[in-house]
Amino acid sequence: MKILNIILSAFRALQRNKMRSFLTMLGIIIGVSAVIAMLAIGQGAEYSVKQQIAALGTNVLMVYPGAQQQAGVRSGAGSATTLTEDDALAISRECPAVQYISPGAFAGGQVIAGNLNWSTSVQGVGSDYLEIRQWPIEYGDFFTDQDIKAAAKVCILGKTVADNLFPEASPVDQTIRIRSVPFKVVGVLTKKGQNAMGQDQDDVILAPYTTVLKRLSHFPNLRFILVSATSLKDISAAQTQISALLRMRHKIQPYDGDDFTIRNQTDLAATATATTEVLTILLASIASVSLLVGGIGIMNIMLVSVTERTREIGIRMSIGARARDILTQFLIEALVLSLLGGITGIILGVVGSNVISSIAKWPTIITAFSIILSFGFSIAIGIFFGFYPARKAAMLNPIDALRYE
Repeated sequence: MKILNIILSAFRALQRNKMRSFLTMLGIIIGVSAVIAMLAIGQGAEYSVKQQIAALGTNVLMVYPGAQQQAGVRSGAGSATTLTEDDALAISRECPAVQYISPGAFAGGQVIAGNLNWSTSVQGVGSDYLEIRQWPIEYGDFFTDQDIKAAAKVCILGKTVADNLFPEASPVDQTIRIRSVPFKVVGVLTKKGQNAMGQDQDDVILAPYTTVLKRLSHFPNLRFILVSATSLKDISAAQTQISALLRMRHKIQPYDGDDFTIRNQTDLAATATATTEVLTILLASIASVSLLVGGIGIMNIMLVSVTERTREIGIRMSIGARARDILTQFLIEALVLSLLGGITGIILGVVGSNVISSIAKWPTIITAFSIILSFGFSIAIGIFFGFYPARKAAMLNPIDALRYE
């Protein structure tokens, strides 16, 4: 009952100066809501990046040619002609940790369908490409191994290309022209959206890589080889097997560097996650400054309260209140301020995060950890910044306090 009386007394003391109490809590409210909103934005960004990386496919490895060097001048990565179709076939045959493989080529240009046209990129891929990317066909079919062997002029349209070239009709079995070469559309991919770099993954045309190499591209060899490991735990083994095989096929000496580059999904995910974690910590740290300011506000107002109520403290002590009781009373007042501010800040933070998500179309994720962390900080601030004023009140001399005017 004694603690309950002290709590009720603390509430009555705060109610006597409602506006002052509210302004004191405002720093905590803003700080807690800002921390929750910033953590929600950071967590949303991390989730979005992970989703975009997952959209690359299952257990994916990307093999690119190295840099071309002429007269001591090195071109950019991927400029060399070191990857061949035979390399891709050898990886498929001789690397047991590899499940699917798709040779790749690039081309681009203006695509024409009737009186409409669209500028896009054309990717030459193998028959396993959709399995690797986990990218189903919305309607129609994918090209066959026979189409790849024959370098057939068939293609699959991404959703963006299909919508722009055939806004009111089905593209399947229609003919489009890519760089004046006629292609038959055999299917349309499901919508995949933007990737982690903000590029539209649906703005693409897929065709047999043999067709792209022979009819559209001026690049003689493969631009990439897309590989899927048998499982997530086999990614490292697949990478090692591919590297050893390509070094042997390309006759690279032990002391020479690779003429190819292998990137894996795990490295991309780790890099992206580390970046977003740093962003989240940075945002939360900036928001936490307002919590510190709120704590200073609590200390300030509690010191003012001690000064104003010095005579009251003296009367309490004269009728039997101990220093511990005075300390507890003022500490509870500081805690009430911080707790009410923390609860209000949590509500505003949750609402604010949802508003940001709906207006900015940015994913936000509110976790129990962020709420507990913010609430814990508000309690810690109340105790830390309230202790000094409470101790000052408890150490007052009763006689001096009674004489205070």
